[in-house]
Amino acid sequence: MVEVDAEKEKKEILLKYKSLLRVSRAEYSKEDKKMIRKAFDMALEAHKDTRRKSGEPYIYHPIAVANIASKEIGLGATSVICALLHDVVEDTDYTLTDISNMFGEKIAKIIDGLTKISGIFDQTISIQAENFRKMLLTLSDDVRVILIKLADRLHNMRTLGSMPKEKQLEIASETIYLYAPLAHRLGLYAIKSELEDLAMKYTEPEIYNNISQKLRDSETERAAFITRFIYPIRKTINEQDIKYTILARTKSIRSIWDKMKKKEIPFEEVFDLFAIRIVIDVPNETEKADCWRVYSIVTDIYRPNPDRLRDWISTPKGNGYESLHTTVMSNAGKWVEVQIRSKRMDEIAEKGYAAHWKYKDANSSDSGLDEWLKKIREMLQNMDSNALDFLDDFKLNLFSEEVFVFTPKGELKNMPIGSTALDFAYNIHSQVGNNCIGAKVNLKLVPLSHKLKSGDQIEIITSSKQFPREDWLGYVITARAKDRIKNALKEDKKKIADEGKLILERKFKQVKLDFNNITINKLMAFHKISNTLDLYYEVANGKIGIKEIKAFTQENEKGKWLRYLTRRFITTKAPKEKPESIIKQEQEEINKKETLVIGENMDNLDYTLSTCCNPISGDDVFGFVTINEGIKIHRINCPNAVQLRSKYAYRIIKAKWTDKESIAFLAGIQIKGIDELGIINNITRLISDELNLNIRSIKVETNDGTFEGDLKIYIKDTNRLNQLINNIKKIKGVQKVQRINGNA
Repeated sequence: MVEVDAEKEKKEILLKYKSLLRVSRAEYSKEDKKMIRKAFDMALEAHKDTRRKSGEPYIYHPIAVANIASKEIGLGATSVICALLHDVVEDTDYTLTDISNMFGEKIAKIIDGLTKISGIFDQTISIQAENFRKMLLTLSDDVRVILIKLADRLHNMRTLGSMPKEKQLEIASETIYLYAPLAHRLGLYAIKSELEDLAMKYTEPEIYNNISQKLRDSETERAAFITRFIYPIRKTINEQDIKYTILARTKSIRSIWDKMKKKEIPFEEVFDLFAIRIVIDVPNETEKADCWRVYSIVTDIYRPNPDRLRDWISTPKGNGYESLHTTVMSNAGKWVEVQIRSKRMDEIAEKGYAAHWKYKDANSSDSGLDEWLKKIREMLQNMDSNALDFLDDFKLNLFSEEVFVFTPKGELKNMPIGSTALDFAYNIHSQVGNNCIGAKVNLKLVPLSHKLKSGDQIEIITSSKQFPREDWLGYVITARAKDRIKNALKEDKKKIADEGKLILERKFKQVKLDFNNITINKLMAFHKISNTLDLYYEVANGKIGIKEIKAFTQENEKGKWLRYLTRRFITTKAPKEKPESIIKQEQEEINKKETLVIGENMDNLDYTLSTCCNPISGDDVFGFVTINEGIKIHRINCPNAVQLRSKYAYRIIKAKWTDKESIAFLAGIQIKGIDELGIINNITRLISDELNLNIRSIKVETNDGTFEGDLKIYIKDTNRLNQLINNIKKIKGVQKVQRINGNA
């Protein structure tokens, strides 16, 4: 055990606190400083006996969160106070009433939004989704809850290295699934990029480290190139009457990897590894014209790519982002992205909503960010859907790409990419959507499902006799449209469902089942029904009768080991009076004892290998406890892993392969190359004759001298698979070989 120097720690804590005050000293009044000190003292006392996994005093965390909120997001004194206190109610004996009495109702409300739900949950509830919804509900009153939560998440990600591997994967998956898109939608680009990179560091460590090393290796070369590239631009702008700064930024590791995957190219062929940002300090009234002046200077020096001009000055993004982007060819034959923006635009781009609010008086009309927040607040008012439906609907509103369309009167509307004419109708008004029978796009009649493109002008055609139908849900992608259609459909269903509920209660009595939420939820899962309204509706229509209920009862008696796991892993929360430290200790003990060993002879264990990622012996895997299909084994880097860990972390169990000789597993590989004579024969001969592997299927397509083949083979473990891939790469004409996911 490491001996703690209490006096040294005390000095370090005070240094961190003073550093926090220095971040925005000019903005804090005497009263602000008094309240911040009061919050610091309370947090220090509340967390005095608690340490983080790293061994540091817990108070380091709230101070760091307050620092991020103030320095990196640009929030004020109220947010700093809330950041210092954000874990006090959740982790200590202080209550919201205590916070309200000492700091006022507003701060107590924000703290409430930052405090996780406690209590016991049954197997159908996603605790993460419930907590996320609870946090977002406060957005109706105060967006600072979300911004402080992002600061909290960012610091947790920066210090994730001290957590156990399973926890790292859970937190990183949740970050990439929810928090990074949320940061992007609120305009916090720097935080979004850092969250994505840090998440990738734990979910795909090999790729992350590989790209990171290559960036370090090329750093000197890049710096020299940037200096040469900037020189003529700087020289020319100096001759103009414009104050400016030029910054160079390297693409984030995540965005480099996304480009490598999308373009199917190696790191060395990613042409826009970095971007040059020119920030001009000019009056707001001339900033657009001055940005175009600088654009003209840059494109006079370097030839622009006409397909890569992005004008987000004339039409800002929905999250408030304004900038002028162009990609130009350097004298060295490399493409370079150049971003041009004013100081105001740059602050909004870096600090998102906080900076947008600061400049709101200068922009009297609501921005796209205000419009988005209005839509979210509308969605939050609908509490009928369960937390997972809410989460999915919320994700629909986190689109990073948009289309810009016009009403018949020329009013500009921004919609998520992929939006349809019916989405547009509901965007105008709920009643317009409900009565929509068609639309005219650019004066041409189109169906409700017609997808919109930027520049389209849309006129909605309505009829008072038209009403929403079930199939409309397949025509729309926006949460607003889905919500309005569901609400309209529910009204018709409710009357029938009320009768169905009474019928089901009588039938439960017949088979001696308890009519409670747990049994109802299990019945819904058995019949793959997502909500009680649909269940009662099916009962009323006779689709679920006594025969189906008896079948459910019989099935419910099976799989005792699975039900044991369900109780252990899905009902994870202990009552509130149980200390958090005890809860964590119990969970760790469960995890130690209940690691699923794949390949052992367990006749009573119901598990299958998932077909979405085809795990084989040697892969890093985890088990996922389903409601009706036993345990599914997934690879750690399965395409669905992020979603499963972020929504259902409480259903994840550790899994490993037995050391015994195992059976052959099905794996897929993709091969690309030059279509030389006999190349496919060489590949199959290597697999079958030299390595003695069985090929289940092979599919090859050729096109203008190139070929692409997908092979499914039976193989025992990842070592043999990697050996096979390396051997195939040596065959003349083969350009690329990689493992693929997908159904067998």
